Amino acid sequence: MSRPPLPPFDAETAAKKARLAEDAWNSRDPSRVALAYTEDSRWRNRAEFLRGRTAIEAFLTRKWQRELDYRLIKEVWAFRENRIAVRFAYEWHDDSGHWFRSYGNENWEFDSEGLMAVRIASINDLPIAESERKYFWPLGRRPDDHPSLSELDL
Repeated sequence: MSRPPLPPFDAETAAKKARLAEDAWNSRDPSRVALAYTEDSRWRNRAEFLRGRTAIEAFLTRKWQRELDYRLIKEVWAFRENRIAVRFAYEWHDDSGHWFRSYGNENWEFDSEGLMAVRIASINDLPIAESERKYFWPLGRRPDDHPSLSELDL
């Protein structure tokens, strides 16, 4: 299975890959998201270590049961050959209605078919008041005209 754009990446294809990842994650569909990773993909997400699509799908299912009304923006930080580094911020609330903005960085490594073989994520959660939210698009894909992380000064 091939998942274009394929490495080696340039500025345009790295940005496209990041936007495709953002779109998938904003779907909050664990099965859909897991298909972007190799069968034996290795992850570090915060202090959790995962291996393989089945573990990734289970992790994402738990994540989106806990992180409600999740909206994410990703932005390429750097790229080289088959690797992309992104920074991101997402907003969500818990089942008590407390809002958070989670900030982080991800390092991605892709196989020759464009599947992510390695994902290393460092993430920090900041409690925010509902009045501090910046992401108001309907759940799902971020509109093309919505400001980027840089434009939002995040």
